[in-house]
Amino acid sequence: MLSPRATDPGSVTVLHAVQPGDGGVARVVADLVRAQRAAGLGVAVACPPDTVLSAAVRAEGAEVHDWRAGRDPGPALVRETASLARLVRAVGPDLVHAHSAKAGLCARLVVRGRIPTVYQPHAWSFEAVRGTTAALARRWERFGARWADRILCVSEAERRTGEAAGVEADWSVVHNGVDTERFASDGPPRNPAPTVVCVGRLCRQKGQDVLLAAWPAVLAEVPAARLVLVGDGPDAEGLRAAAGPSVRFAGDVGDTAPWYRAADVVVLPSRWEGMALAPLEAMASGRPVVVSDVDGARESLPPAHEPLCLVPPEDPAALAAALGRLLGRPELRHRLGREAHAHVLSSFDVRRTGAAVADVYRELAAVRGAEHREPIAQ
Repeated sequence: MLSPRATDPGSVTVLHAVQPGDGGVARVVADLVRAQRAAGLGVAVACPPDTVLSAAVRAEGAEVHDWRAGRDPGPALVRETASLARLVRAVGPDLVHAHSAKAGLCARLVVRGRIPTVYQPHAWSFEAVRGTTAALARRWERFGARWADRILCVSEAERRTGEAAGVEADWSVVHNGVDTERFASDGPPRNPAPTVVCVGRLCRQKGQDVLLAAWPAVLAEVPAARLVLVGDGPDAEGLRAAAGPSVRFAGDVGDTAPWYRAADVVVLPSRWEGMALAPLEAMASGRPVVVSDVDGARESLPPAHEPLCLVPPEDPAALAAALGRLLGRPELRHRLGREAHAHVLSSFDVRRTGAAVADVYRELAAVRGAEHREPIAQ
């Protein structure tokens, strides 16, 4: 039976099931937990231990449960699902909010519609793989949608991608948001050389290999330019081998805000996204961004910036041209940075995101509050 308190929107207890313990998903969840704790909701988080996320949500006063889960499906899936089932029984949530593909898989297998479930892909699983694996991922997403009361997308483009793959669901779209005060800056940087910064996990999704392929053409136009890659990941070794002396690897950092402030231009040449967080953070810092035209990119940019700042994915020549154009025109950079900052303030404040997600919870609690549901099997 659904807990009686679930019919009261002000007293919902939510369990966030999250696999990525770092990166953009972790930042989104940490911001949601902060907002939900401030609003008086009961909040528990199941996530990998000893991660940025576990530390952040524990600092917010949330109930944290260690969930040892890897990014990819494999032989450990049965154990990971059973472990999450035990956590769901222990927490007894009124609502489960599953973030990313692995948590979405395990949580929906565990709950199977018995209590209200929100699934937030943060970019679709079938975009990350190819061939037979992609076909299987699409099949699962179509099947698994029956066990989500709501699929929560971070952009209209992400929702359209799901629909095009045959996923039939009750949808909500809530754009990502950022802490505009945290990322505020006091004006353009004063770098001795034009500096491009890319913040993101060093992996195929984020496209740093495309950026390094474009970089020689950028140097041909702006010889003094410097590139900084902020982050770590499975592709780090290969990227280091492909980089020249004008490229710096900053590694994983606890606070990305100083790197945005140090940038003349921030770039993210992703192959796929839902709506990337890094460009929003960069724009909150008053920096112009160059991004690939993947899901969420057009929705995140000021419309007038698209001709200058949006490039086709996996197109080093177009990427180099966009970066060279901005690096060679300081006044254009500064104007775009001011406009980007105003755009984020008006449309992508994290408080707006938190309120919109709370509205989704309230709607589900109202719809499901009077319904009978069998308990999770012991």
